[in-house]
Amino acid sequence: MHGGIGKQGEAFWPTVNRPLLAPAVVKQLSALSPWRATASLVLDWSVIFGLVTVTLRTNHPALWCLAPFGIAAAQHGLAILAHQAAHYRMFHTRWLNDTVGVLCAAPLGVSMHTYRILHRLHHNHLYTPADPDMALMAGYPRGRWKLAKKFIKDLLGITAVKNYLYFFGKPLRKVTPDGPAVHMSLVDDTSEALRRAARADRRFVVAFHVMLLGVTVATGWWAAYFVLWLLPLVTLLQFVLRLRALCEHGAVTDTATPLRAARTNLVPWYIRAWLFPHQMHYHIEHHLYPSVPHYRLPACHAALRAAGALDGAEVSGSLRATWRKFFAPAKQTASDVPTT
Repeated sequence: MHGGIGKQGEAFWPTVNRPLLAPAVVKQLSALSPWRATASLVLDWSVIFGLVTVTLRTNHPALWCLAPFGIAAAQHGLAILAHQAAHYRMFHTRWLNDTVGVLCAAPLGVSMHTYRILHRLHHNHLYTPADPDMALMAGYPRGRWKLAKKFIKDLLGITAVKNYLYFFGKPLRKVTPDGPAVHMSLVDDTSEALRRAARADRRFVVAFHVMLLGVTVATGWWAAYFVLWLLPLVTLLQFVLRLRALCEHGAVTDTATPLRAARTNLVPWYIRAWLFPHQMHYHIEHHLYPSVPHYRLPACHAALRAAGALDGAEVSGSLRATWRKFFAPAKQTASDVPTT
């Protein structure tokens, strides 16, 4: 491991010791297309505005019940695009990339710059005590009822409270094998420039939502804001984020290499649309080469497959096969990992 928490910076380190693809191939796969990035943005926002507009104009009870599911899917898409911006993979121009990332994340109540800090640690310290996502993904299977209770908490909005406190710098409880649990905040583990950007970004997120709430109350649209935006955000989205994290990293076979500490899920398009938007079902590929933008992950998968690099990797051919791995009776030897 390249040091621990406290090795401050902004870089996402390479995660393989030997090259799986030729540097020229990686460079080609890492090329950014502003048109394809823009098309992804247009898709998600079109779904949101389209569903909100149709629901409000028709005022049909069925749409009020069903539209939040489609909006949650689009919110998930925005979260993925904010994730892409955190990796500097949306646009070449840094200010444009970061502005787009902030505007994708802020409506979700998340600071993109703060997420960049935390997500860098996940990539650089995958499945180690320094990985801030360990509480979400490690130690599975833990038993069907235990996981079902977590899904229930997600759908009741309880998990959202914990997640937002975490993203706003609440100290994280870390367990070390050689000592007692300690509490530490990870949002300052980066360069000074990114710390400043993250602090300003968090203030912007708070101001944005205070303003949005004020506007909807003043204009009489507060019920629509609650049902069509806030409700799917704190319930359905929390559920799907946990489910995706487990599909990507839960109950893996070998945490020493991204080839088996992450999972690629080859599932139909209608599952990808809600669970793995913007090609995020290619998760091994993303961990091996985080420089590859989302729209080139299928080509990255094909190149790795052709090179034989995915032989023996954690590639699942169906959602059912993945589900059975983590939604199962608890392992007798499962480690005691704190959960969220």
